[in-house]
Amino acid sequence: MSSTPLTVRPVQTKKDRKSFVDLAWEVYKDDPAWVPPLKDEVHGLITPGKNPWFEHARAQLWLAERGGKVVGRISAQVDELVQQHMGQGTGQWGMFEVLDGEAAAVLIATAEQWLRAQGMTRALGPISLSIWDEPGLEIEGFDEPPTAMMGHHRPEYQAWIEAAGHHKAKDLLTYELDITHWEDPKIDRLIAMGERNPHLRIRMVDKSRFDEEARVILNLLNDAWSSNWGYVPLTEAEIKYAGKKLKPIIFNELVRVAEVDGEPVAFMLTIPDINELIRDLNGELFPFNFIKLLWRLRKPRTRRLRVPLMGVAKKLHHSRLASQLAFMMIEYTRRDATKKYGATHGEFGWILEDNKGMLSIAQLPGAAVNHRYRIYEKAL
Repeated sequence: MSSTPLTVRPVQTKKDRKSFVDLAWEVYKDDPAWVPPLKDEVHGLITPGKNPWFEHARAQLWLAERGGKVVGRISAQVDELVQQHMGQGTGQWGMFEVLDGEAAAVLIATAEQWLRAQGMTRALGPISLSIWDEPGLEIEGFDEPPTAMMGHHRPEYQAWIEAAGHHKAKDLLTYELDITHWEDPKIDRLIAMGERNPHLRIRMVDKSRFDEEARVILNLLNDAWSSNWGYVPLTEAEIKYAGKKLKPIIFNELVRVAEVDGEPVAFMLTIPDINELIRDLNGELFPFNFIKLLWRLRKPRTRRLRVPLMGVAKKLHHSRLASQLAFMMIEYTRRDATKKYGATHGEFGWILEDNKGMLSIAQLPGAAVNHRYRIYEKAL
């Protein structure tokens, strides 16, 4: 342990925010599996006025320094919607990156103290900043780069967090499988039955009607996920914000909506693994990297695709029709993904470890868990 004293201070200035974001480049500089995020995206996430999450939540950020060098960072946040849907007194922490165990312990204690001062009696984390952003600590799958919008962490973090008295609340899983061929007689029969049913329709989205389609999907999402552990509804402002961020990586053939007698009842959102397209940009879009990215997004060719969001209307949960519609959307998307986008692998997730309905769909022939993320909790 260094003899140089450690100090922790709140983020206050623009320079502090830059140091907060840039620390990740120091933490992962020797990690071949880390994908540098776009710095502009990270700054947008933590900035009130840009991220509409701050309309119903508040957060405090801290930097840990030793000898004038930043060695750690953390956030603590109180979300009024979390209070309503996960219980009064539930606070959260996240944005956790650190270079050593001493800094980890002090940062976590600082976040806990702030949450107590806000009247919180329970801490959940890491969640950065919302369950819809990057929830959980990676505890399995360190050797493989994460797909788009999933986190990557140092293996040491698990022990440091547990040493601070935090224990498992829930694990989130991602599943990977080879999508170049899919042979399962039972699933094939289920899809064939659905194709003969005149009441069912699986359609691609129409990006020329993006705002309308985004609202259909995100409203379905709010309904489908409303009983899930950790669920917090997206507000109208967040739906618009999410739609704006997702639009550049939405492609008609990769997003499906299922209808019953014309009513949208299920959806599956599939995106190219944007991490494969930004990995060499080192987090910077300017002055010229944005041109590279725009060119790559014209017709992306990525090895992997990710299904970050999938849902079936709550009224159909636990029904045979729910599984049938899900497998139809998966198969139709798989065909286009392999033929038109050159993808060879798909990733489903994240999925709650005890969500039996979604696990039964994700556990496709040949699928296996490739990443596990853990959300911790602690009584304050």
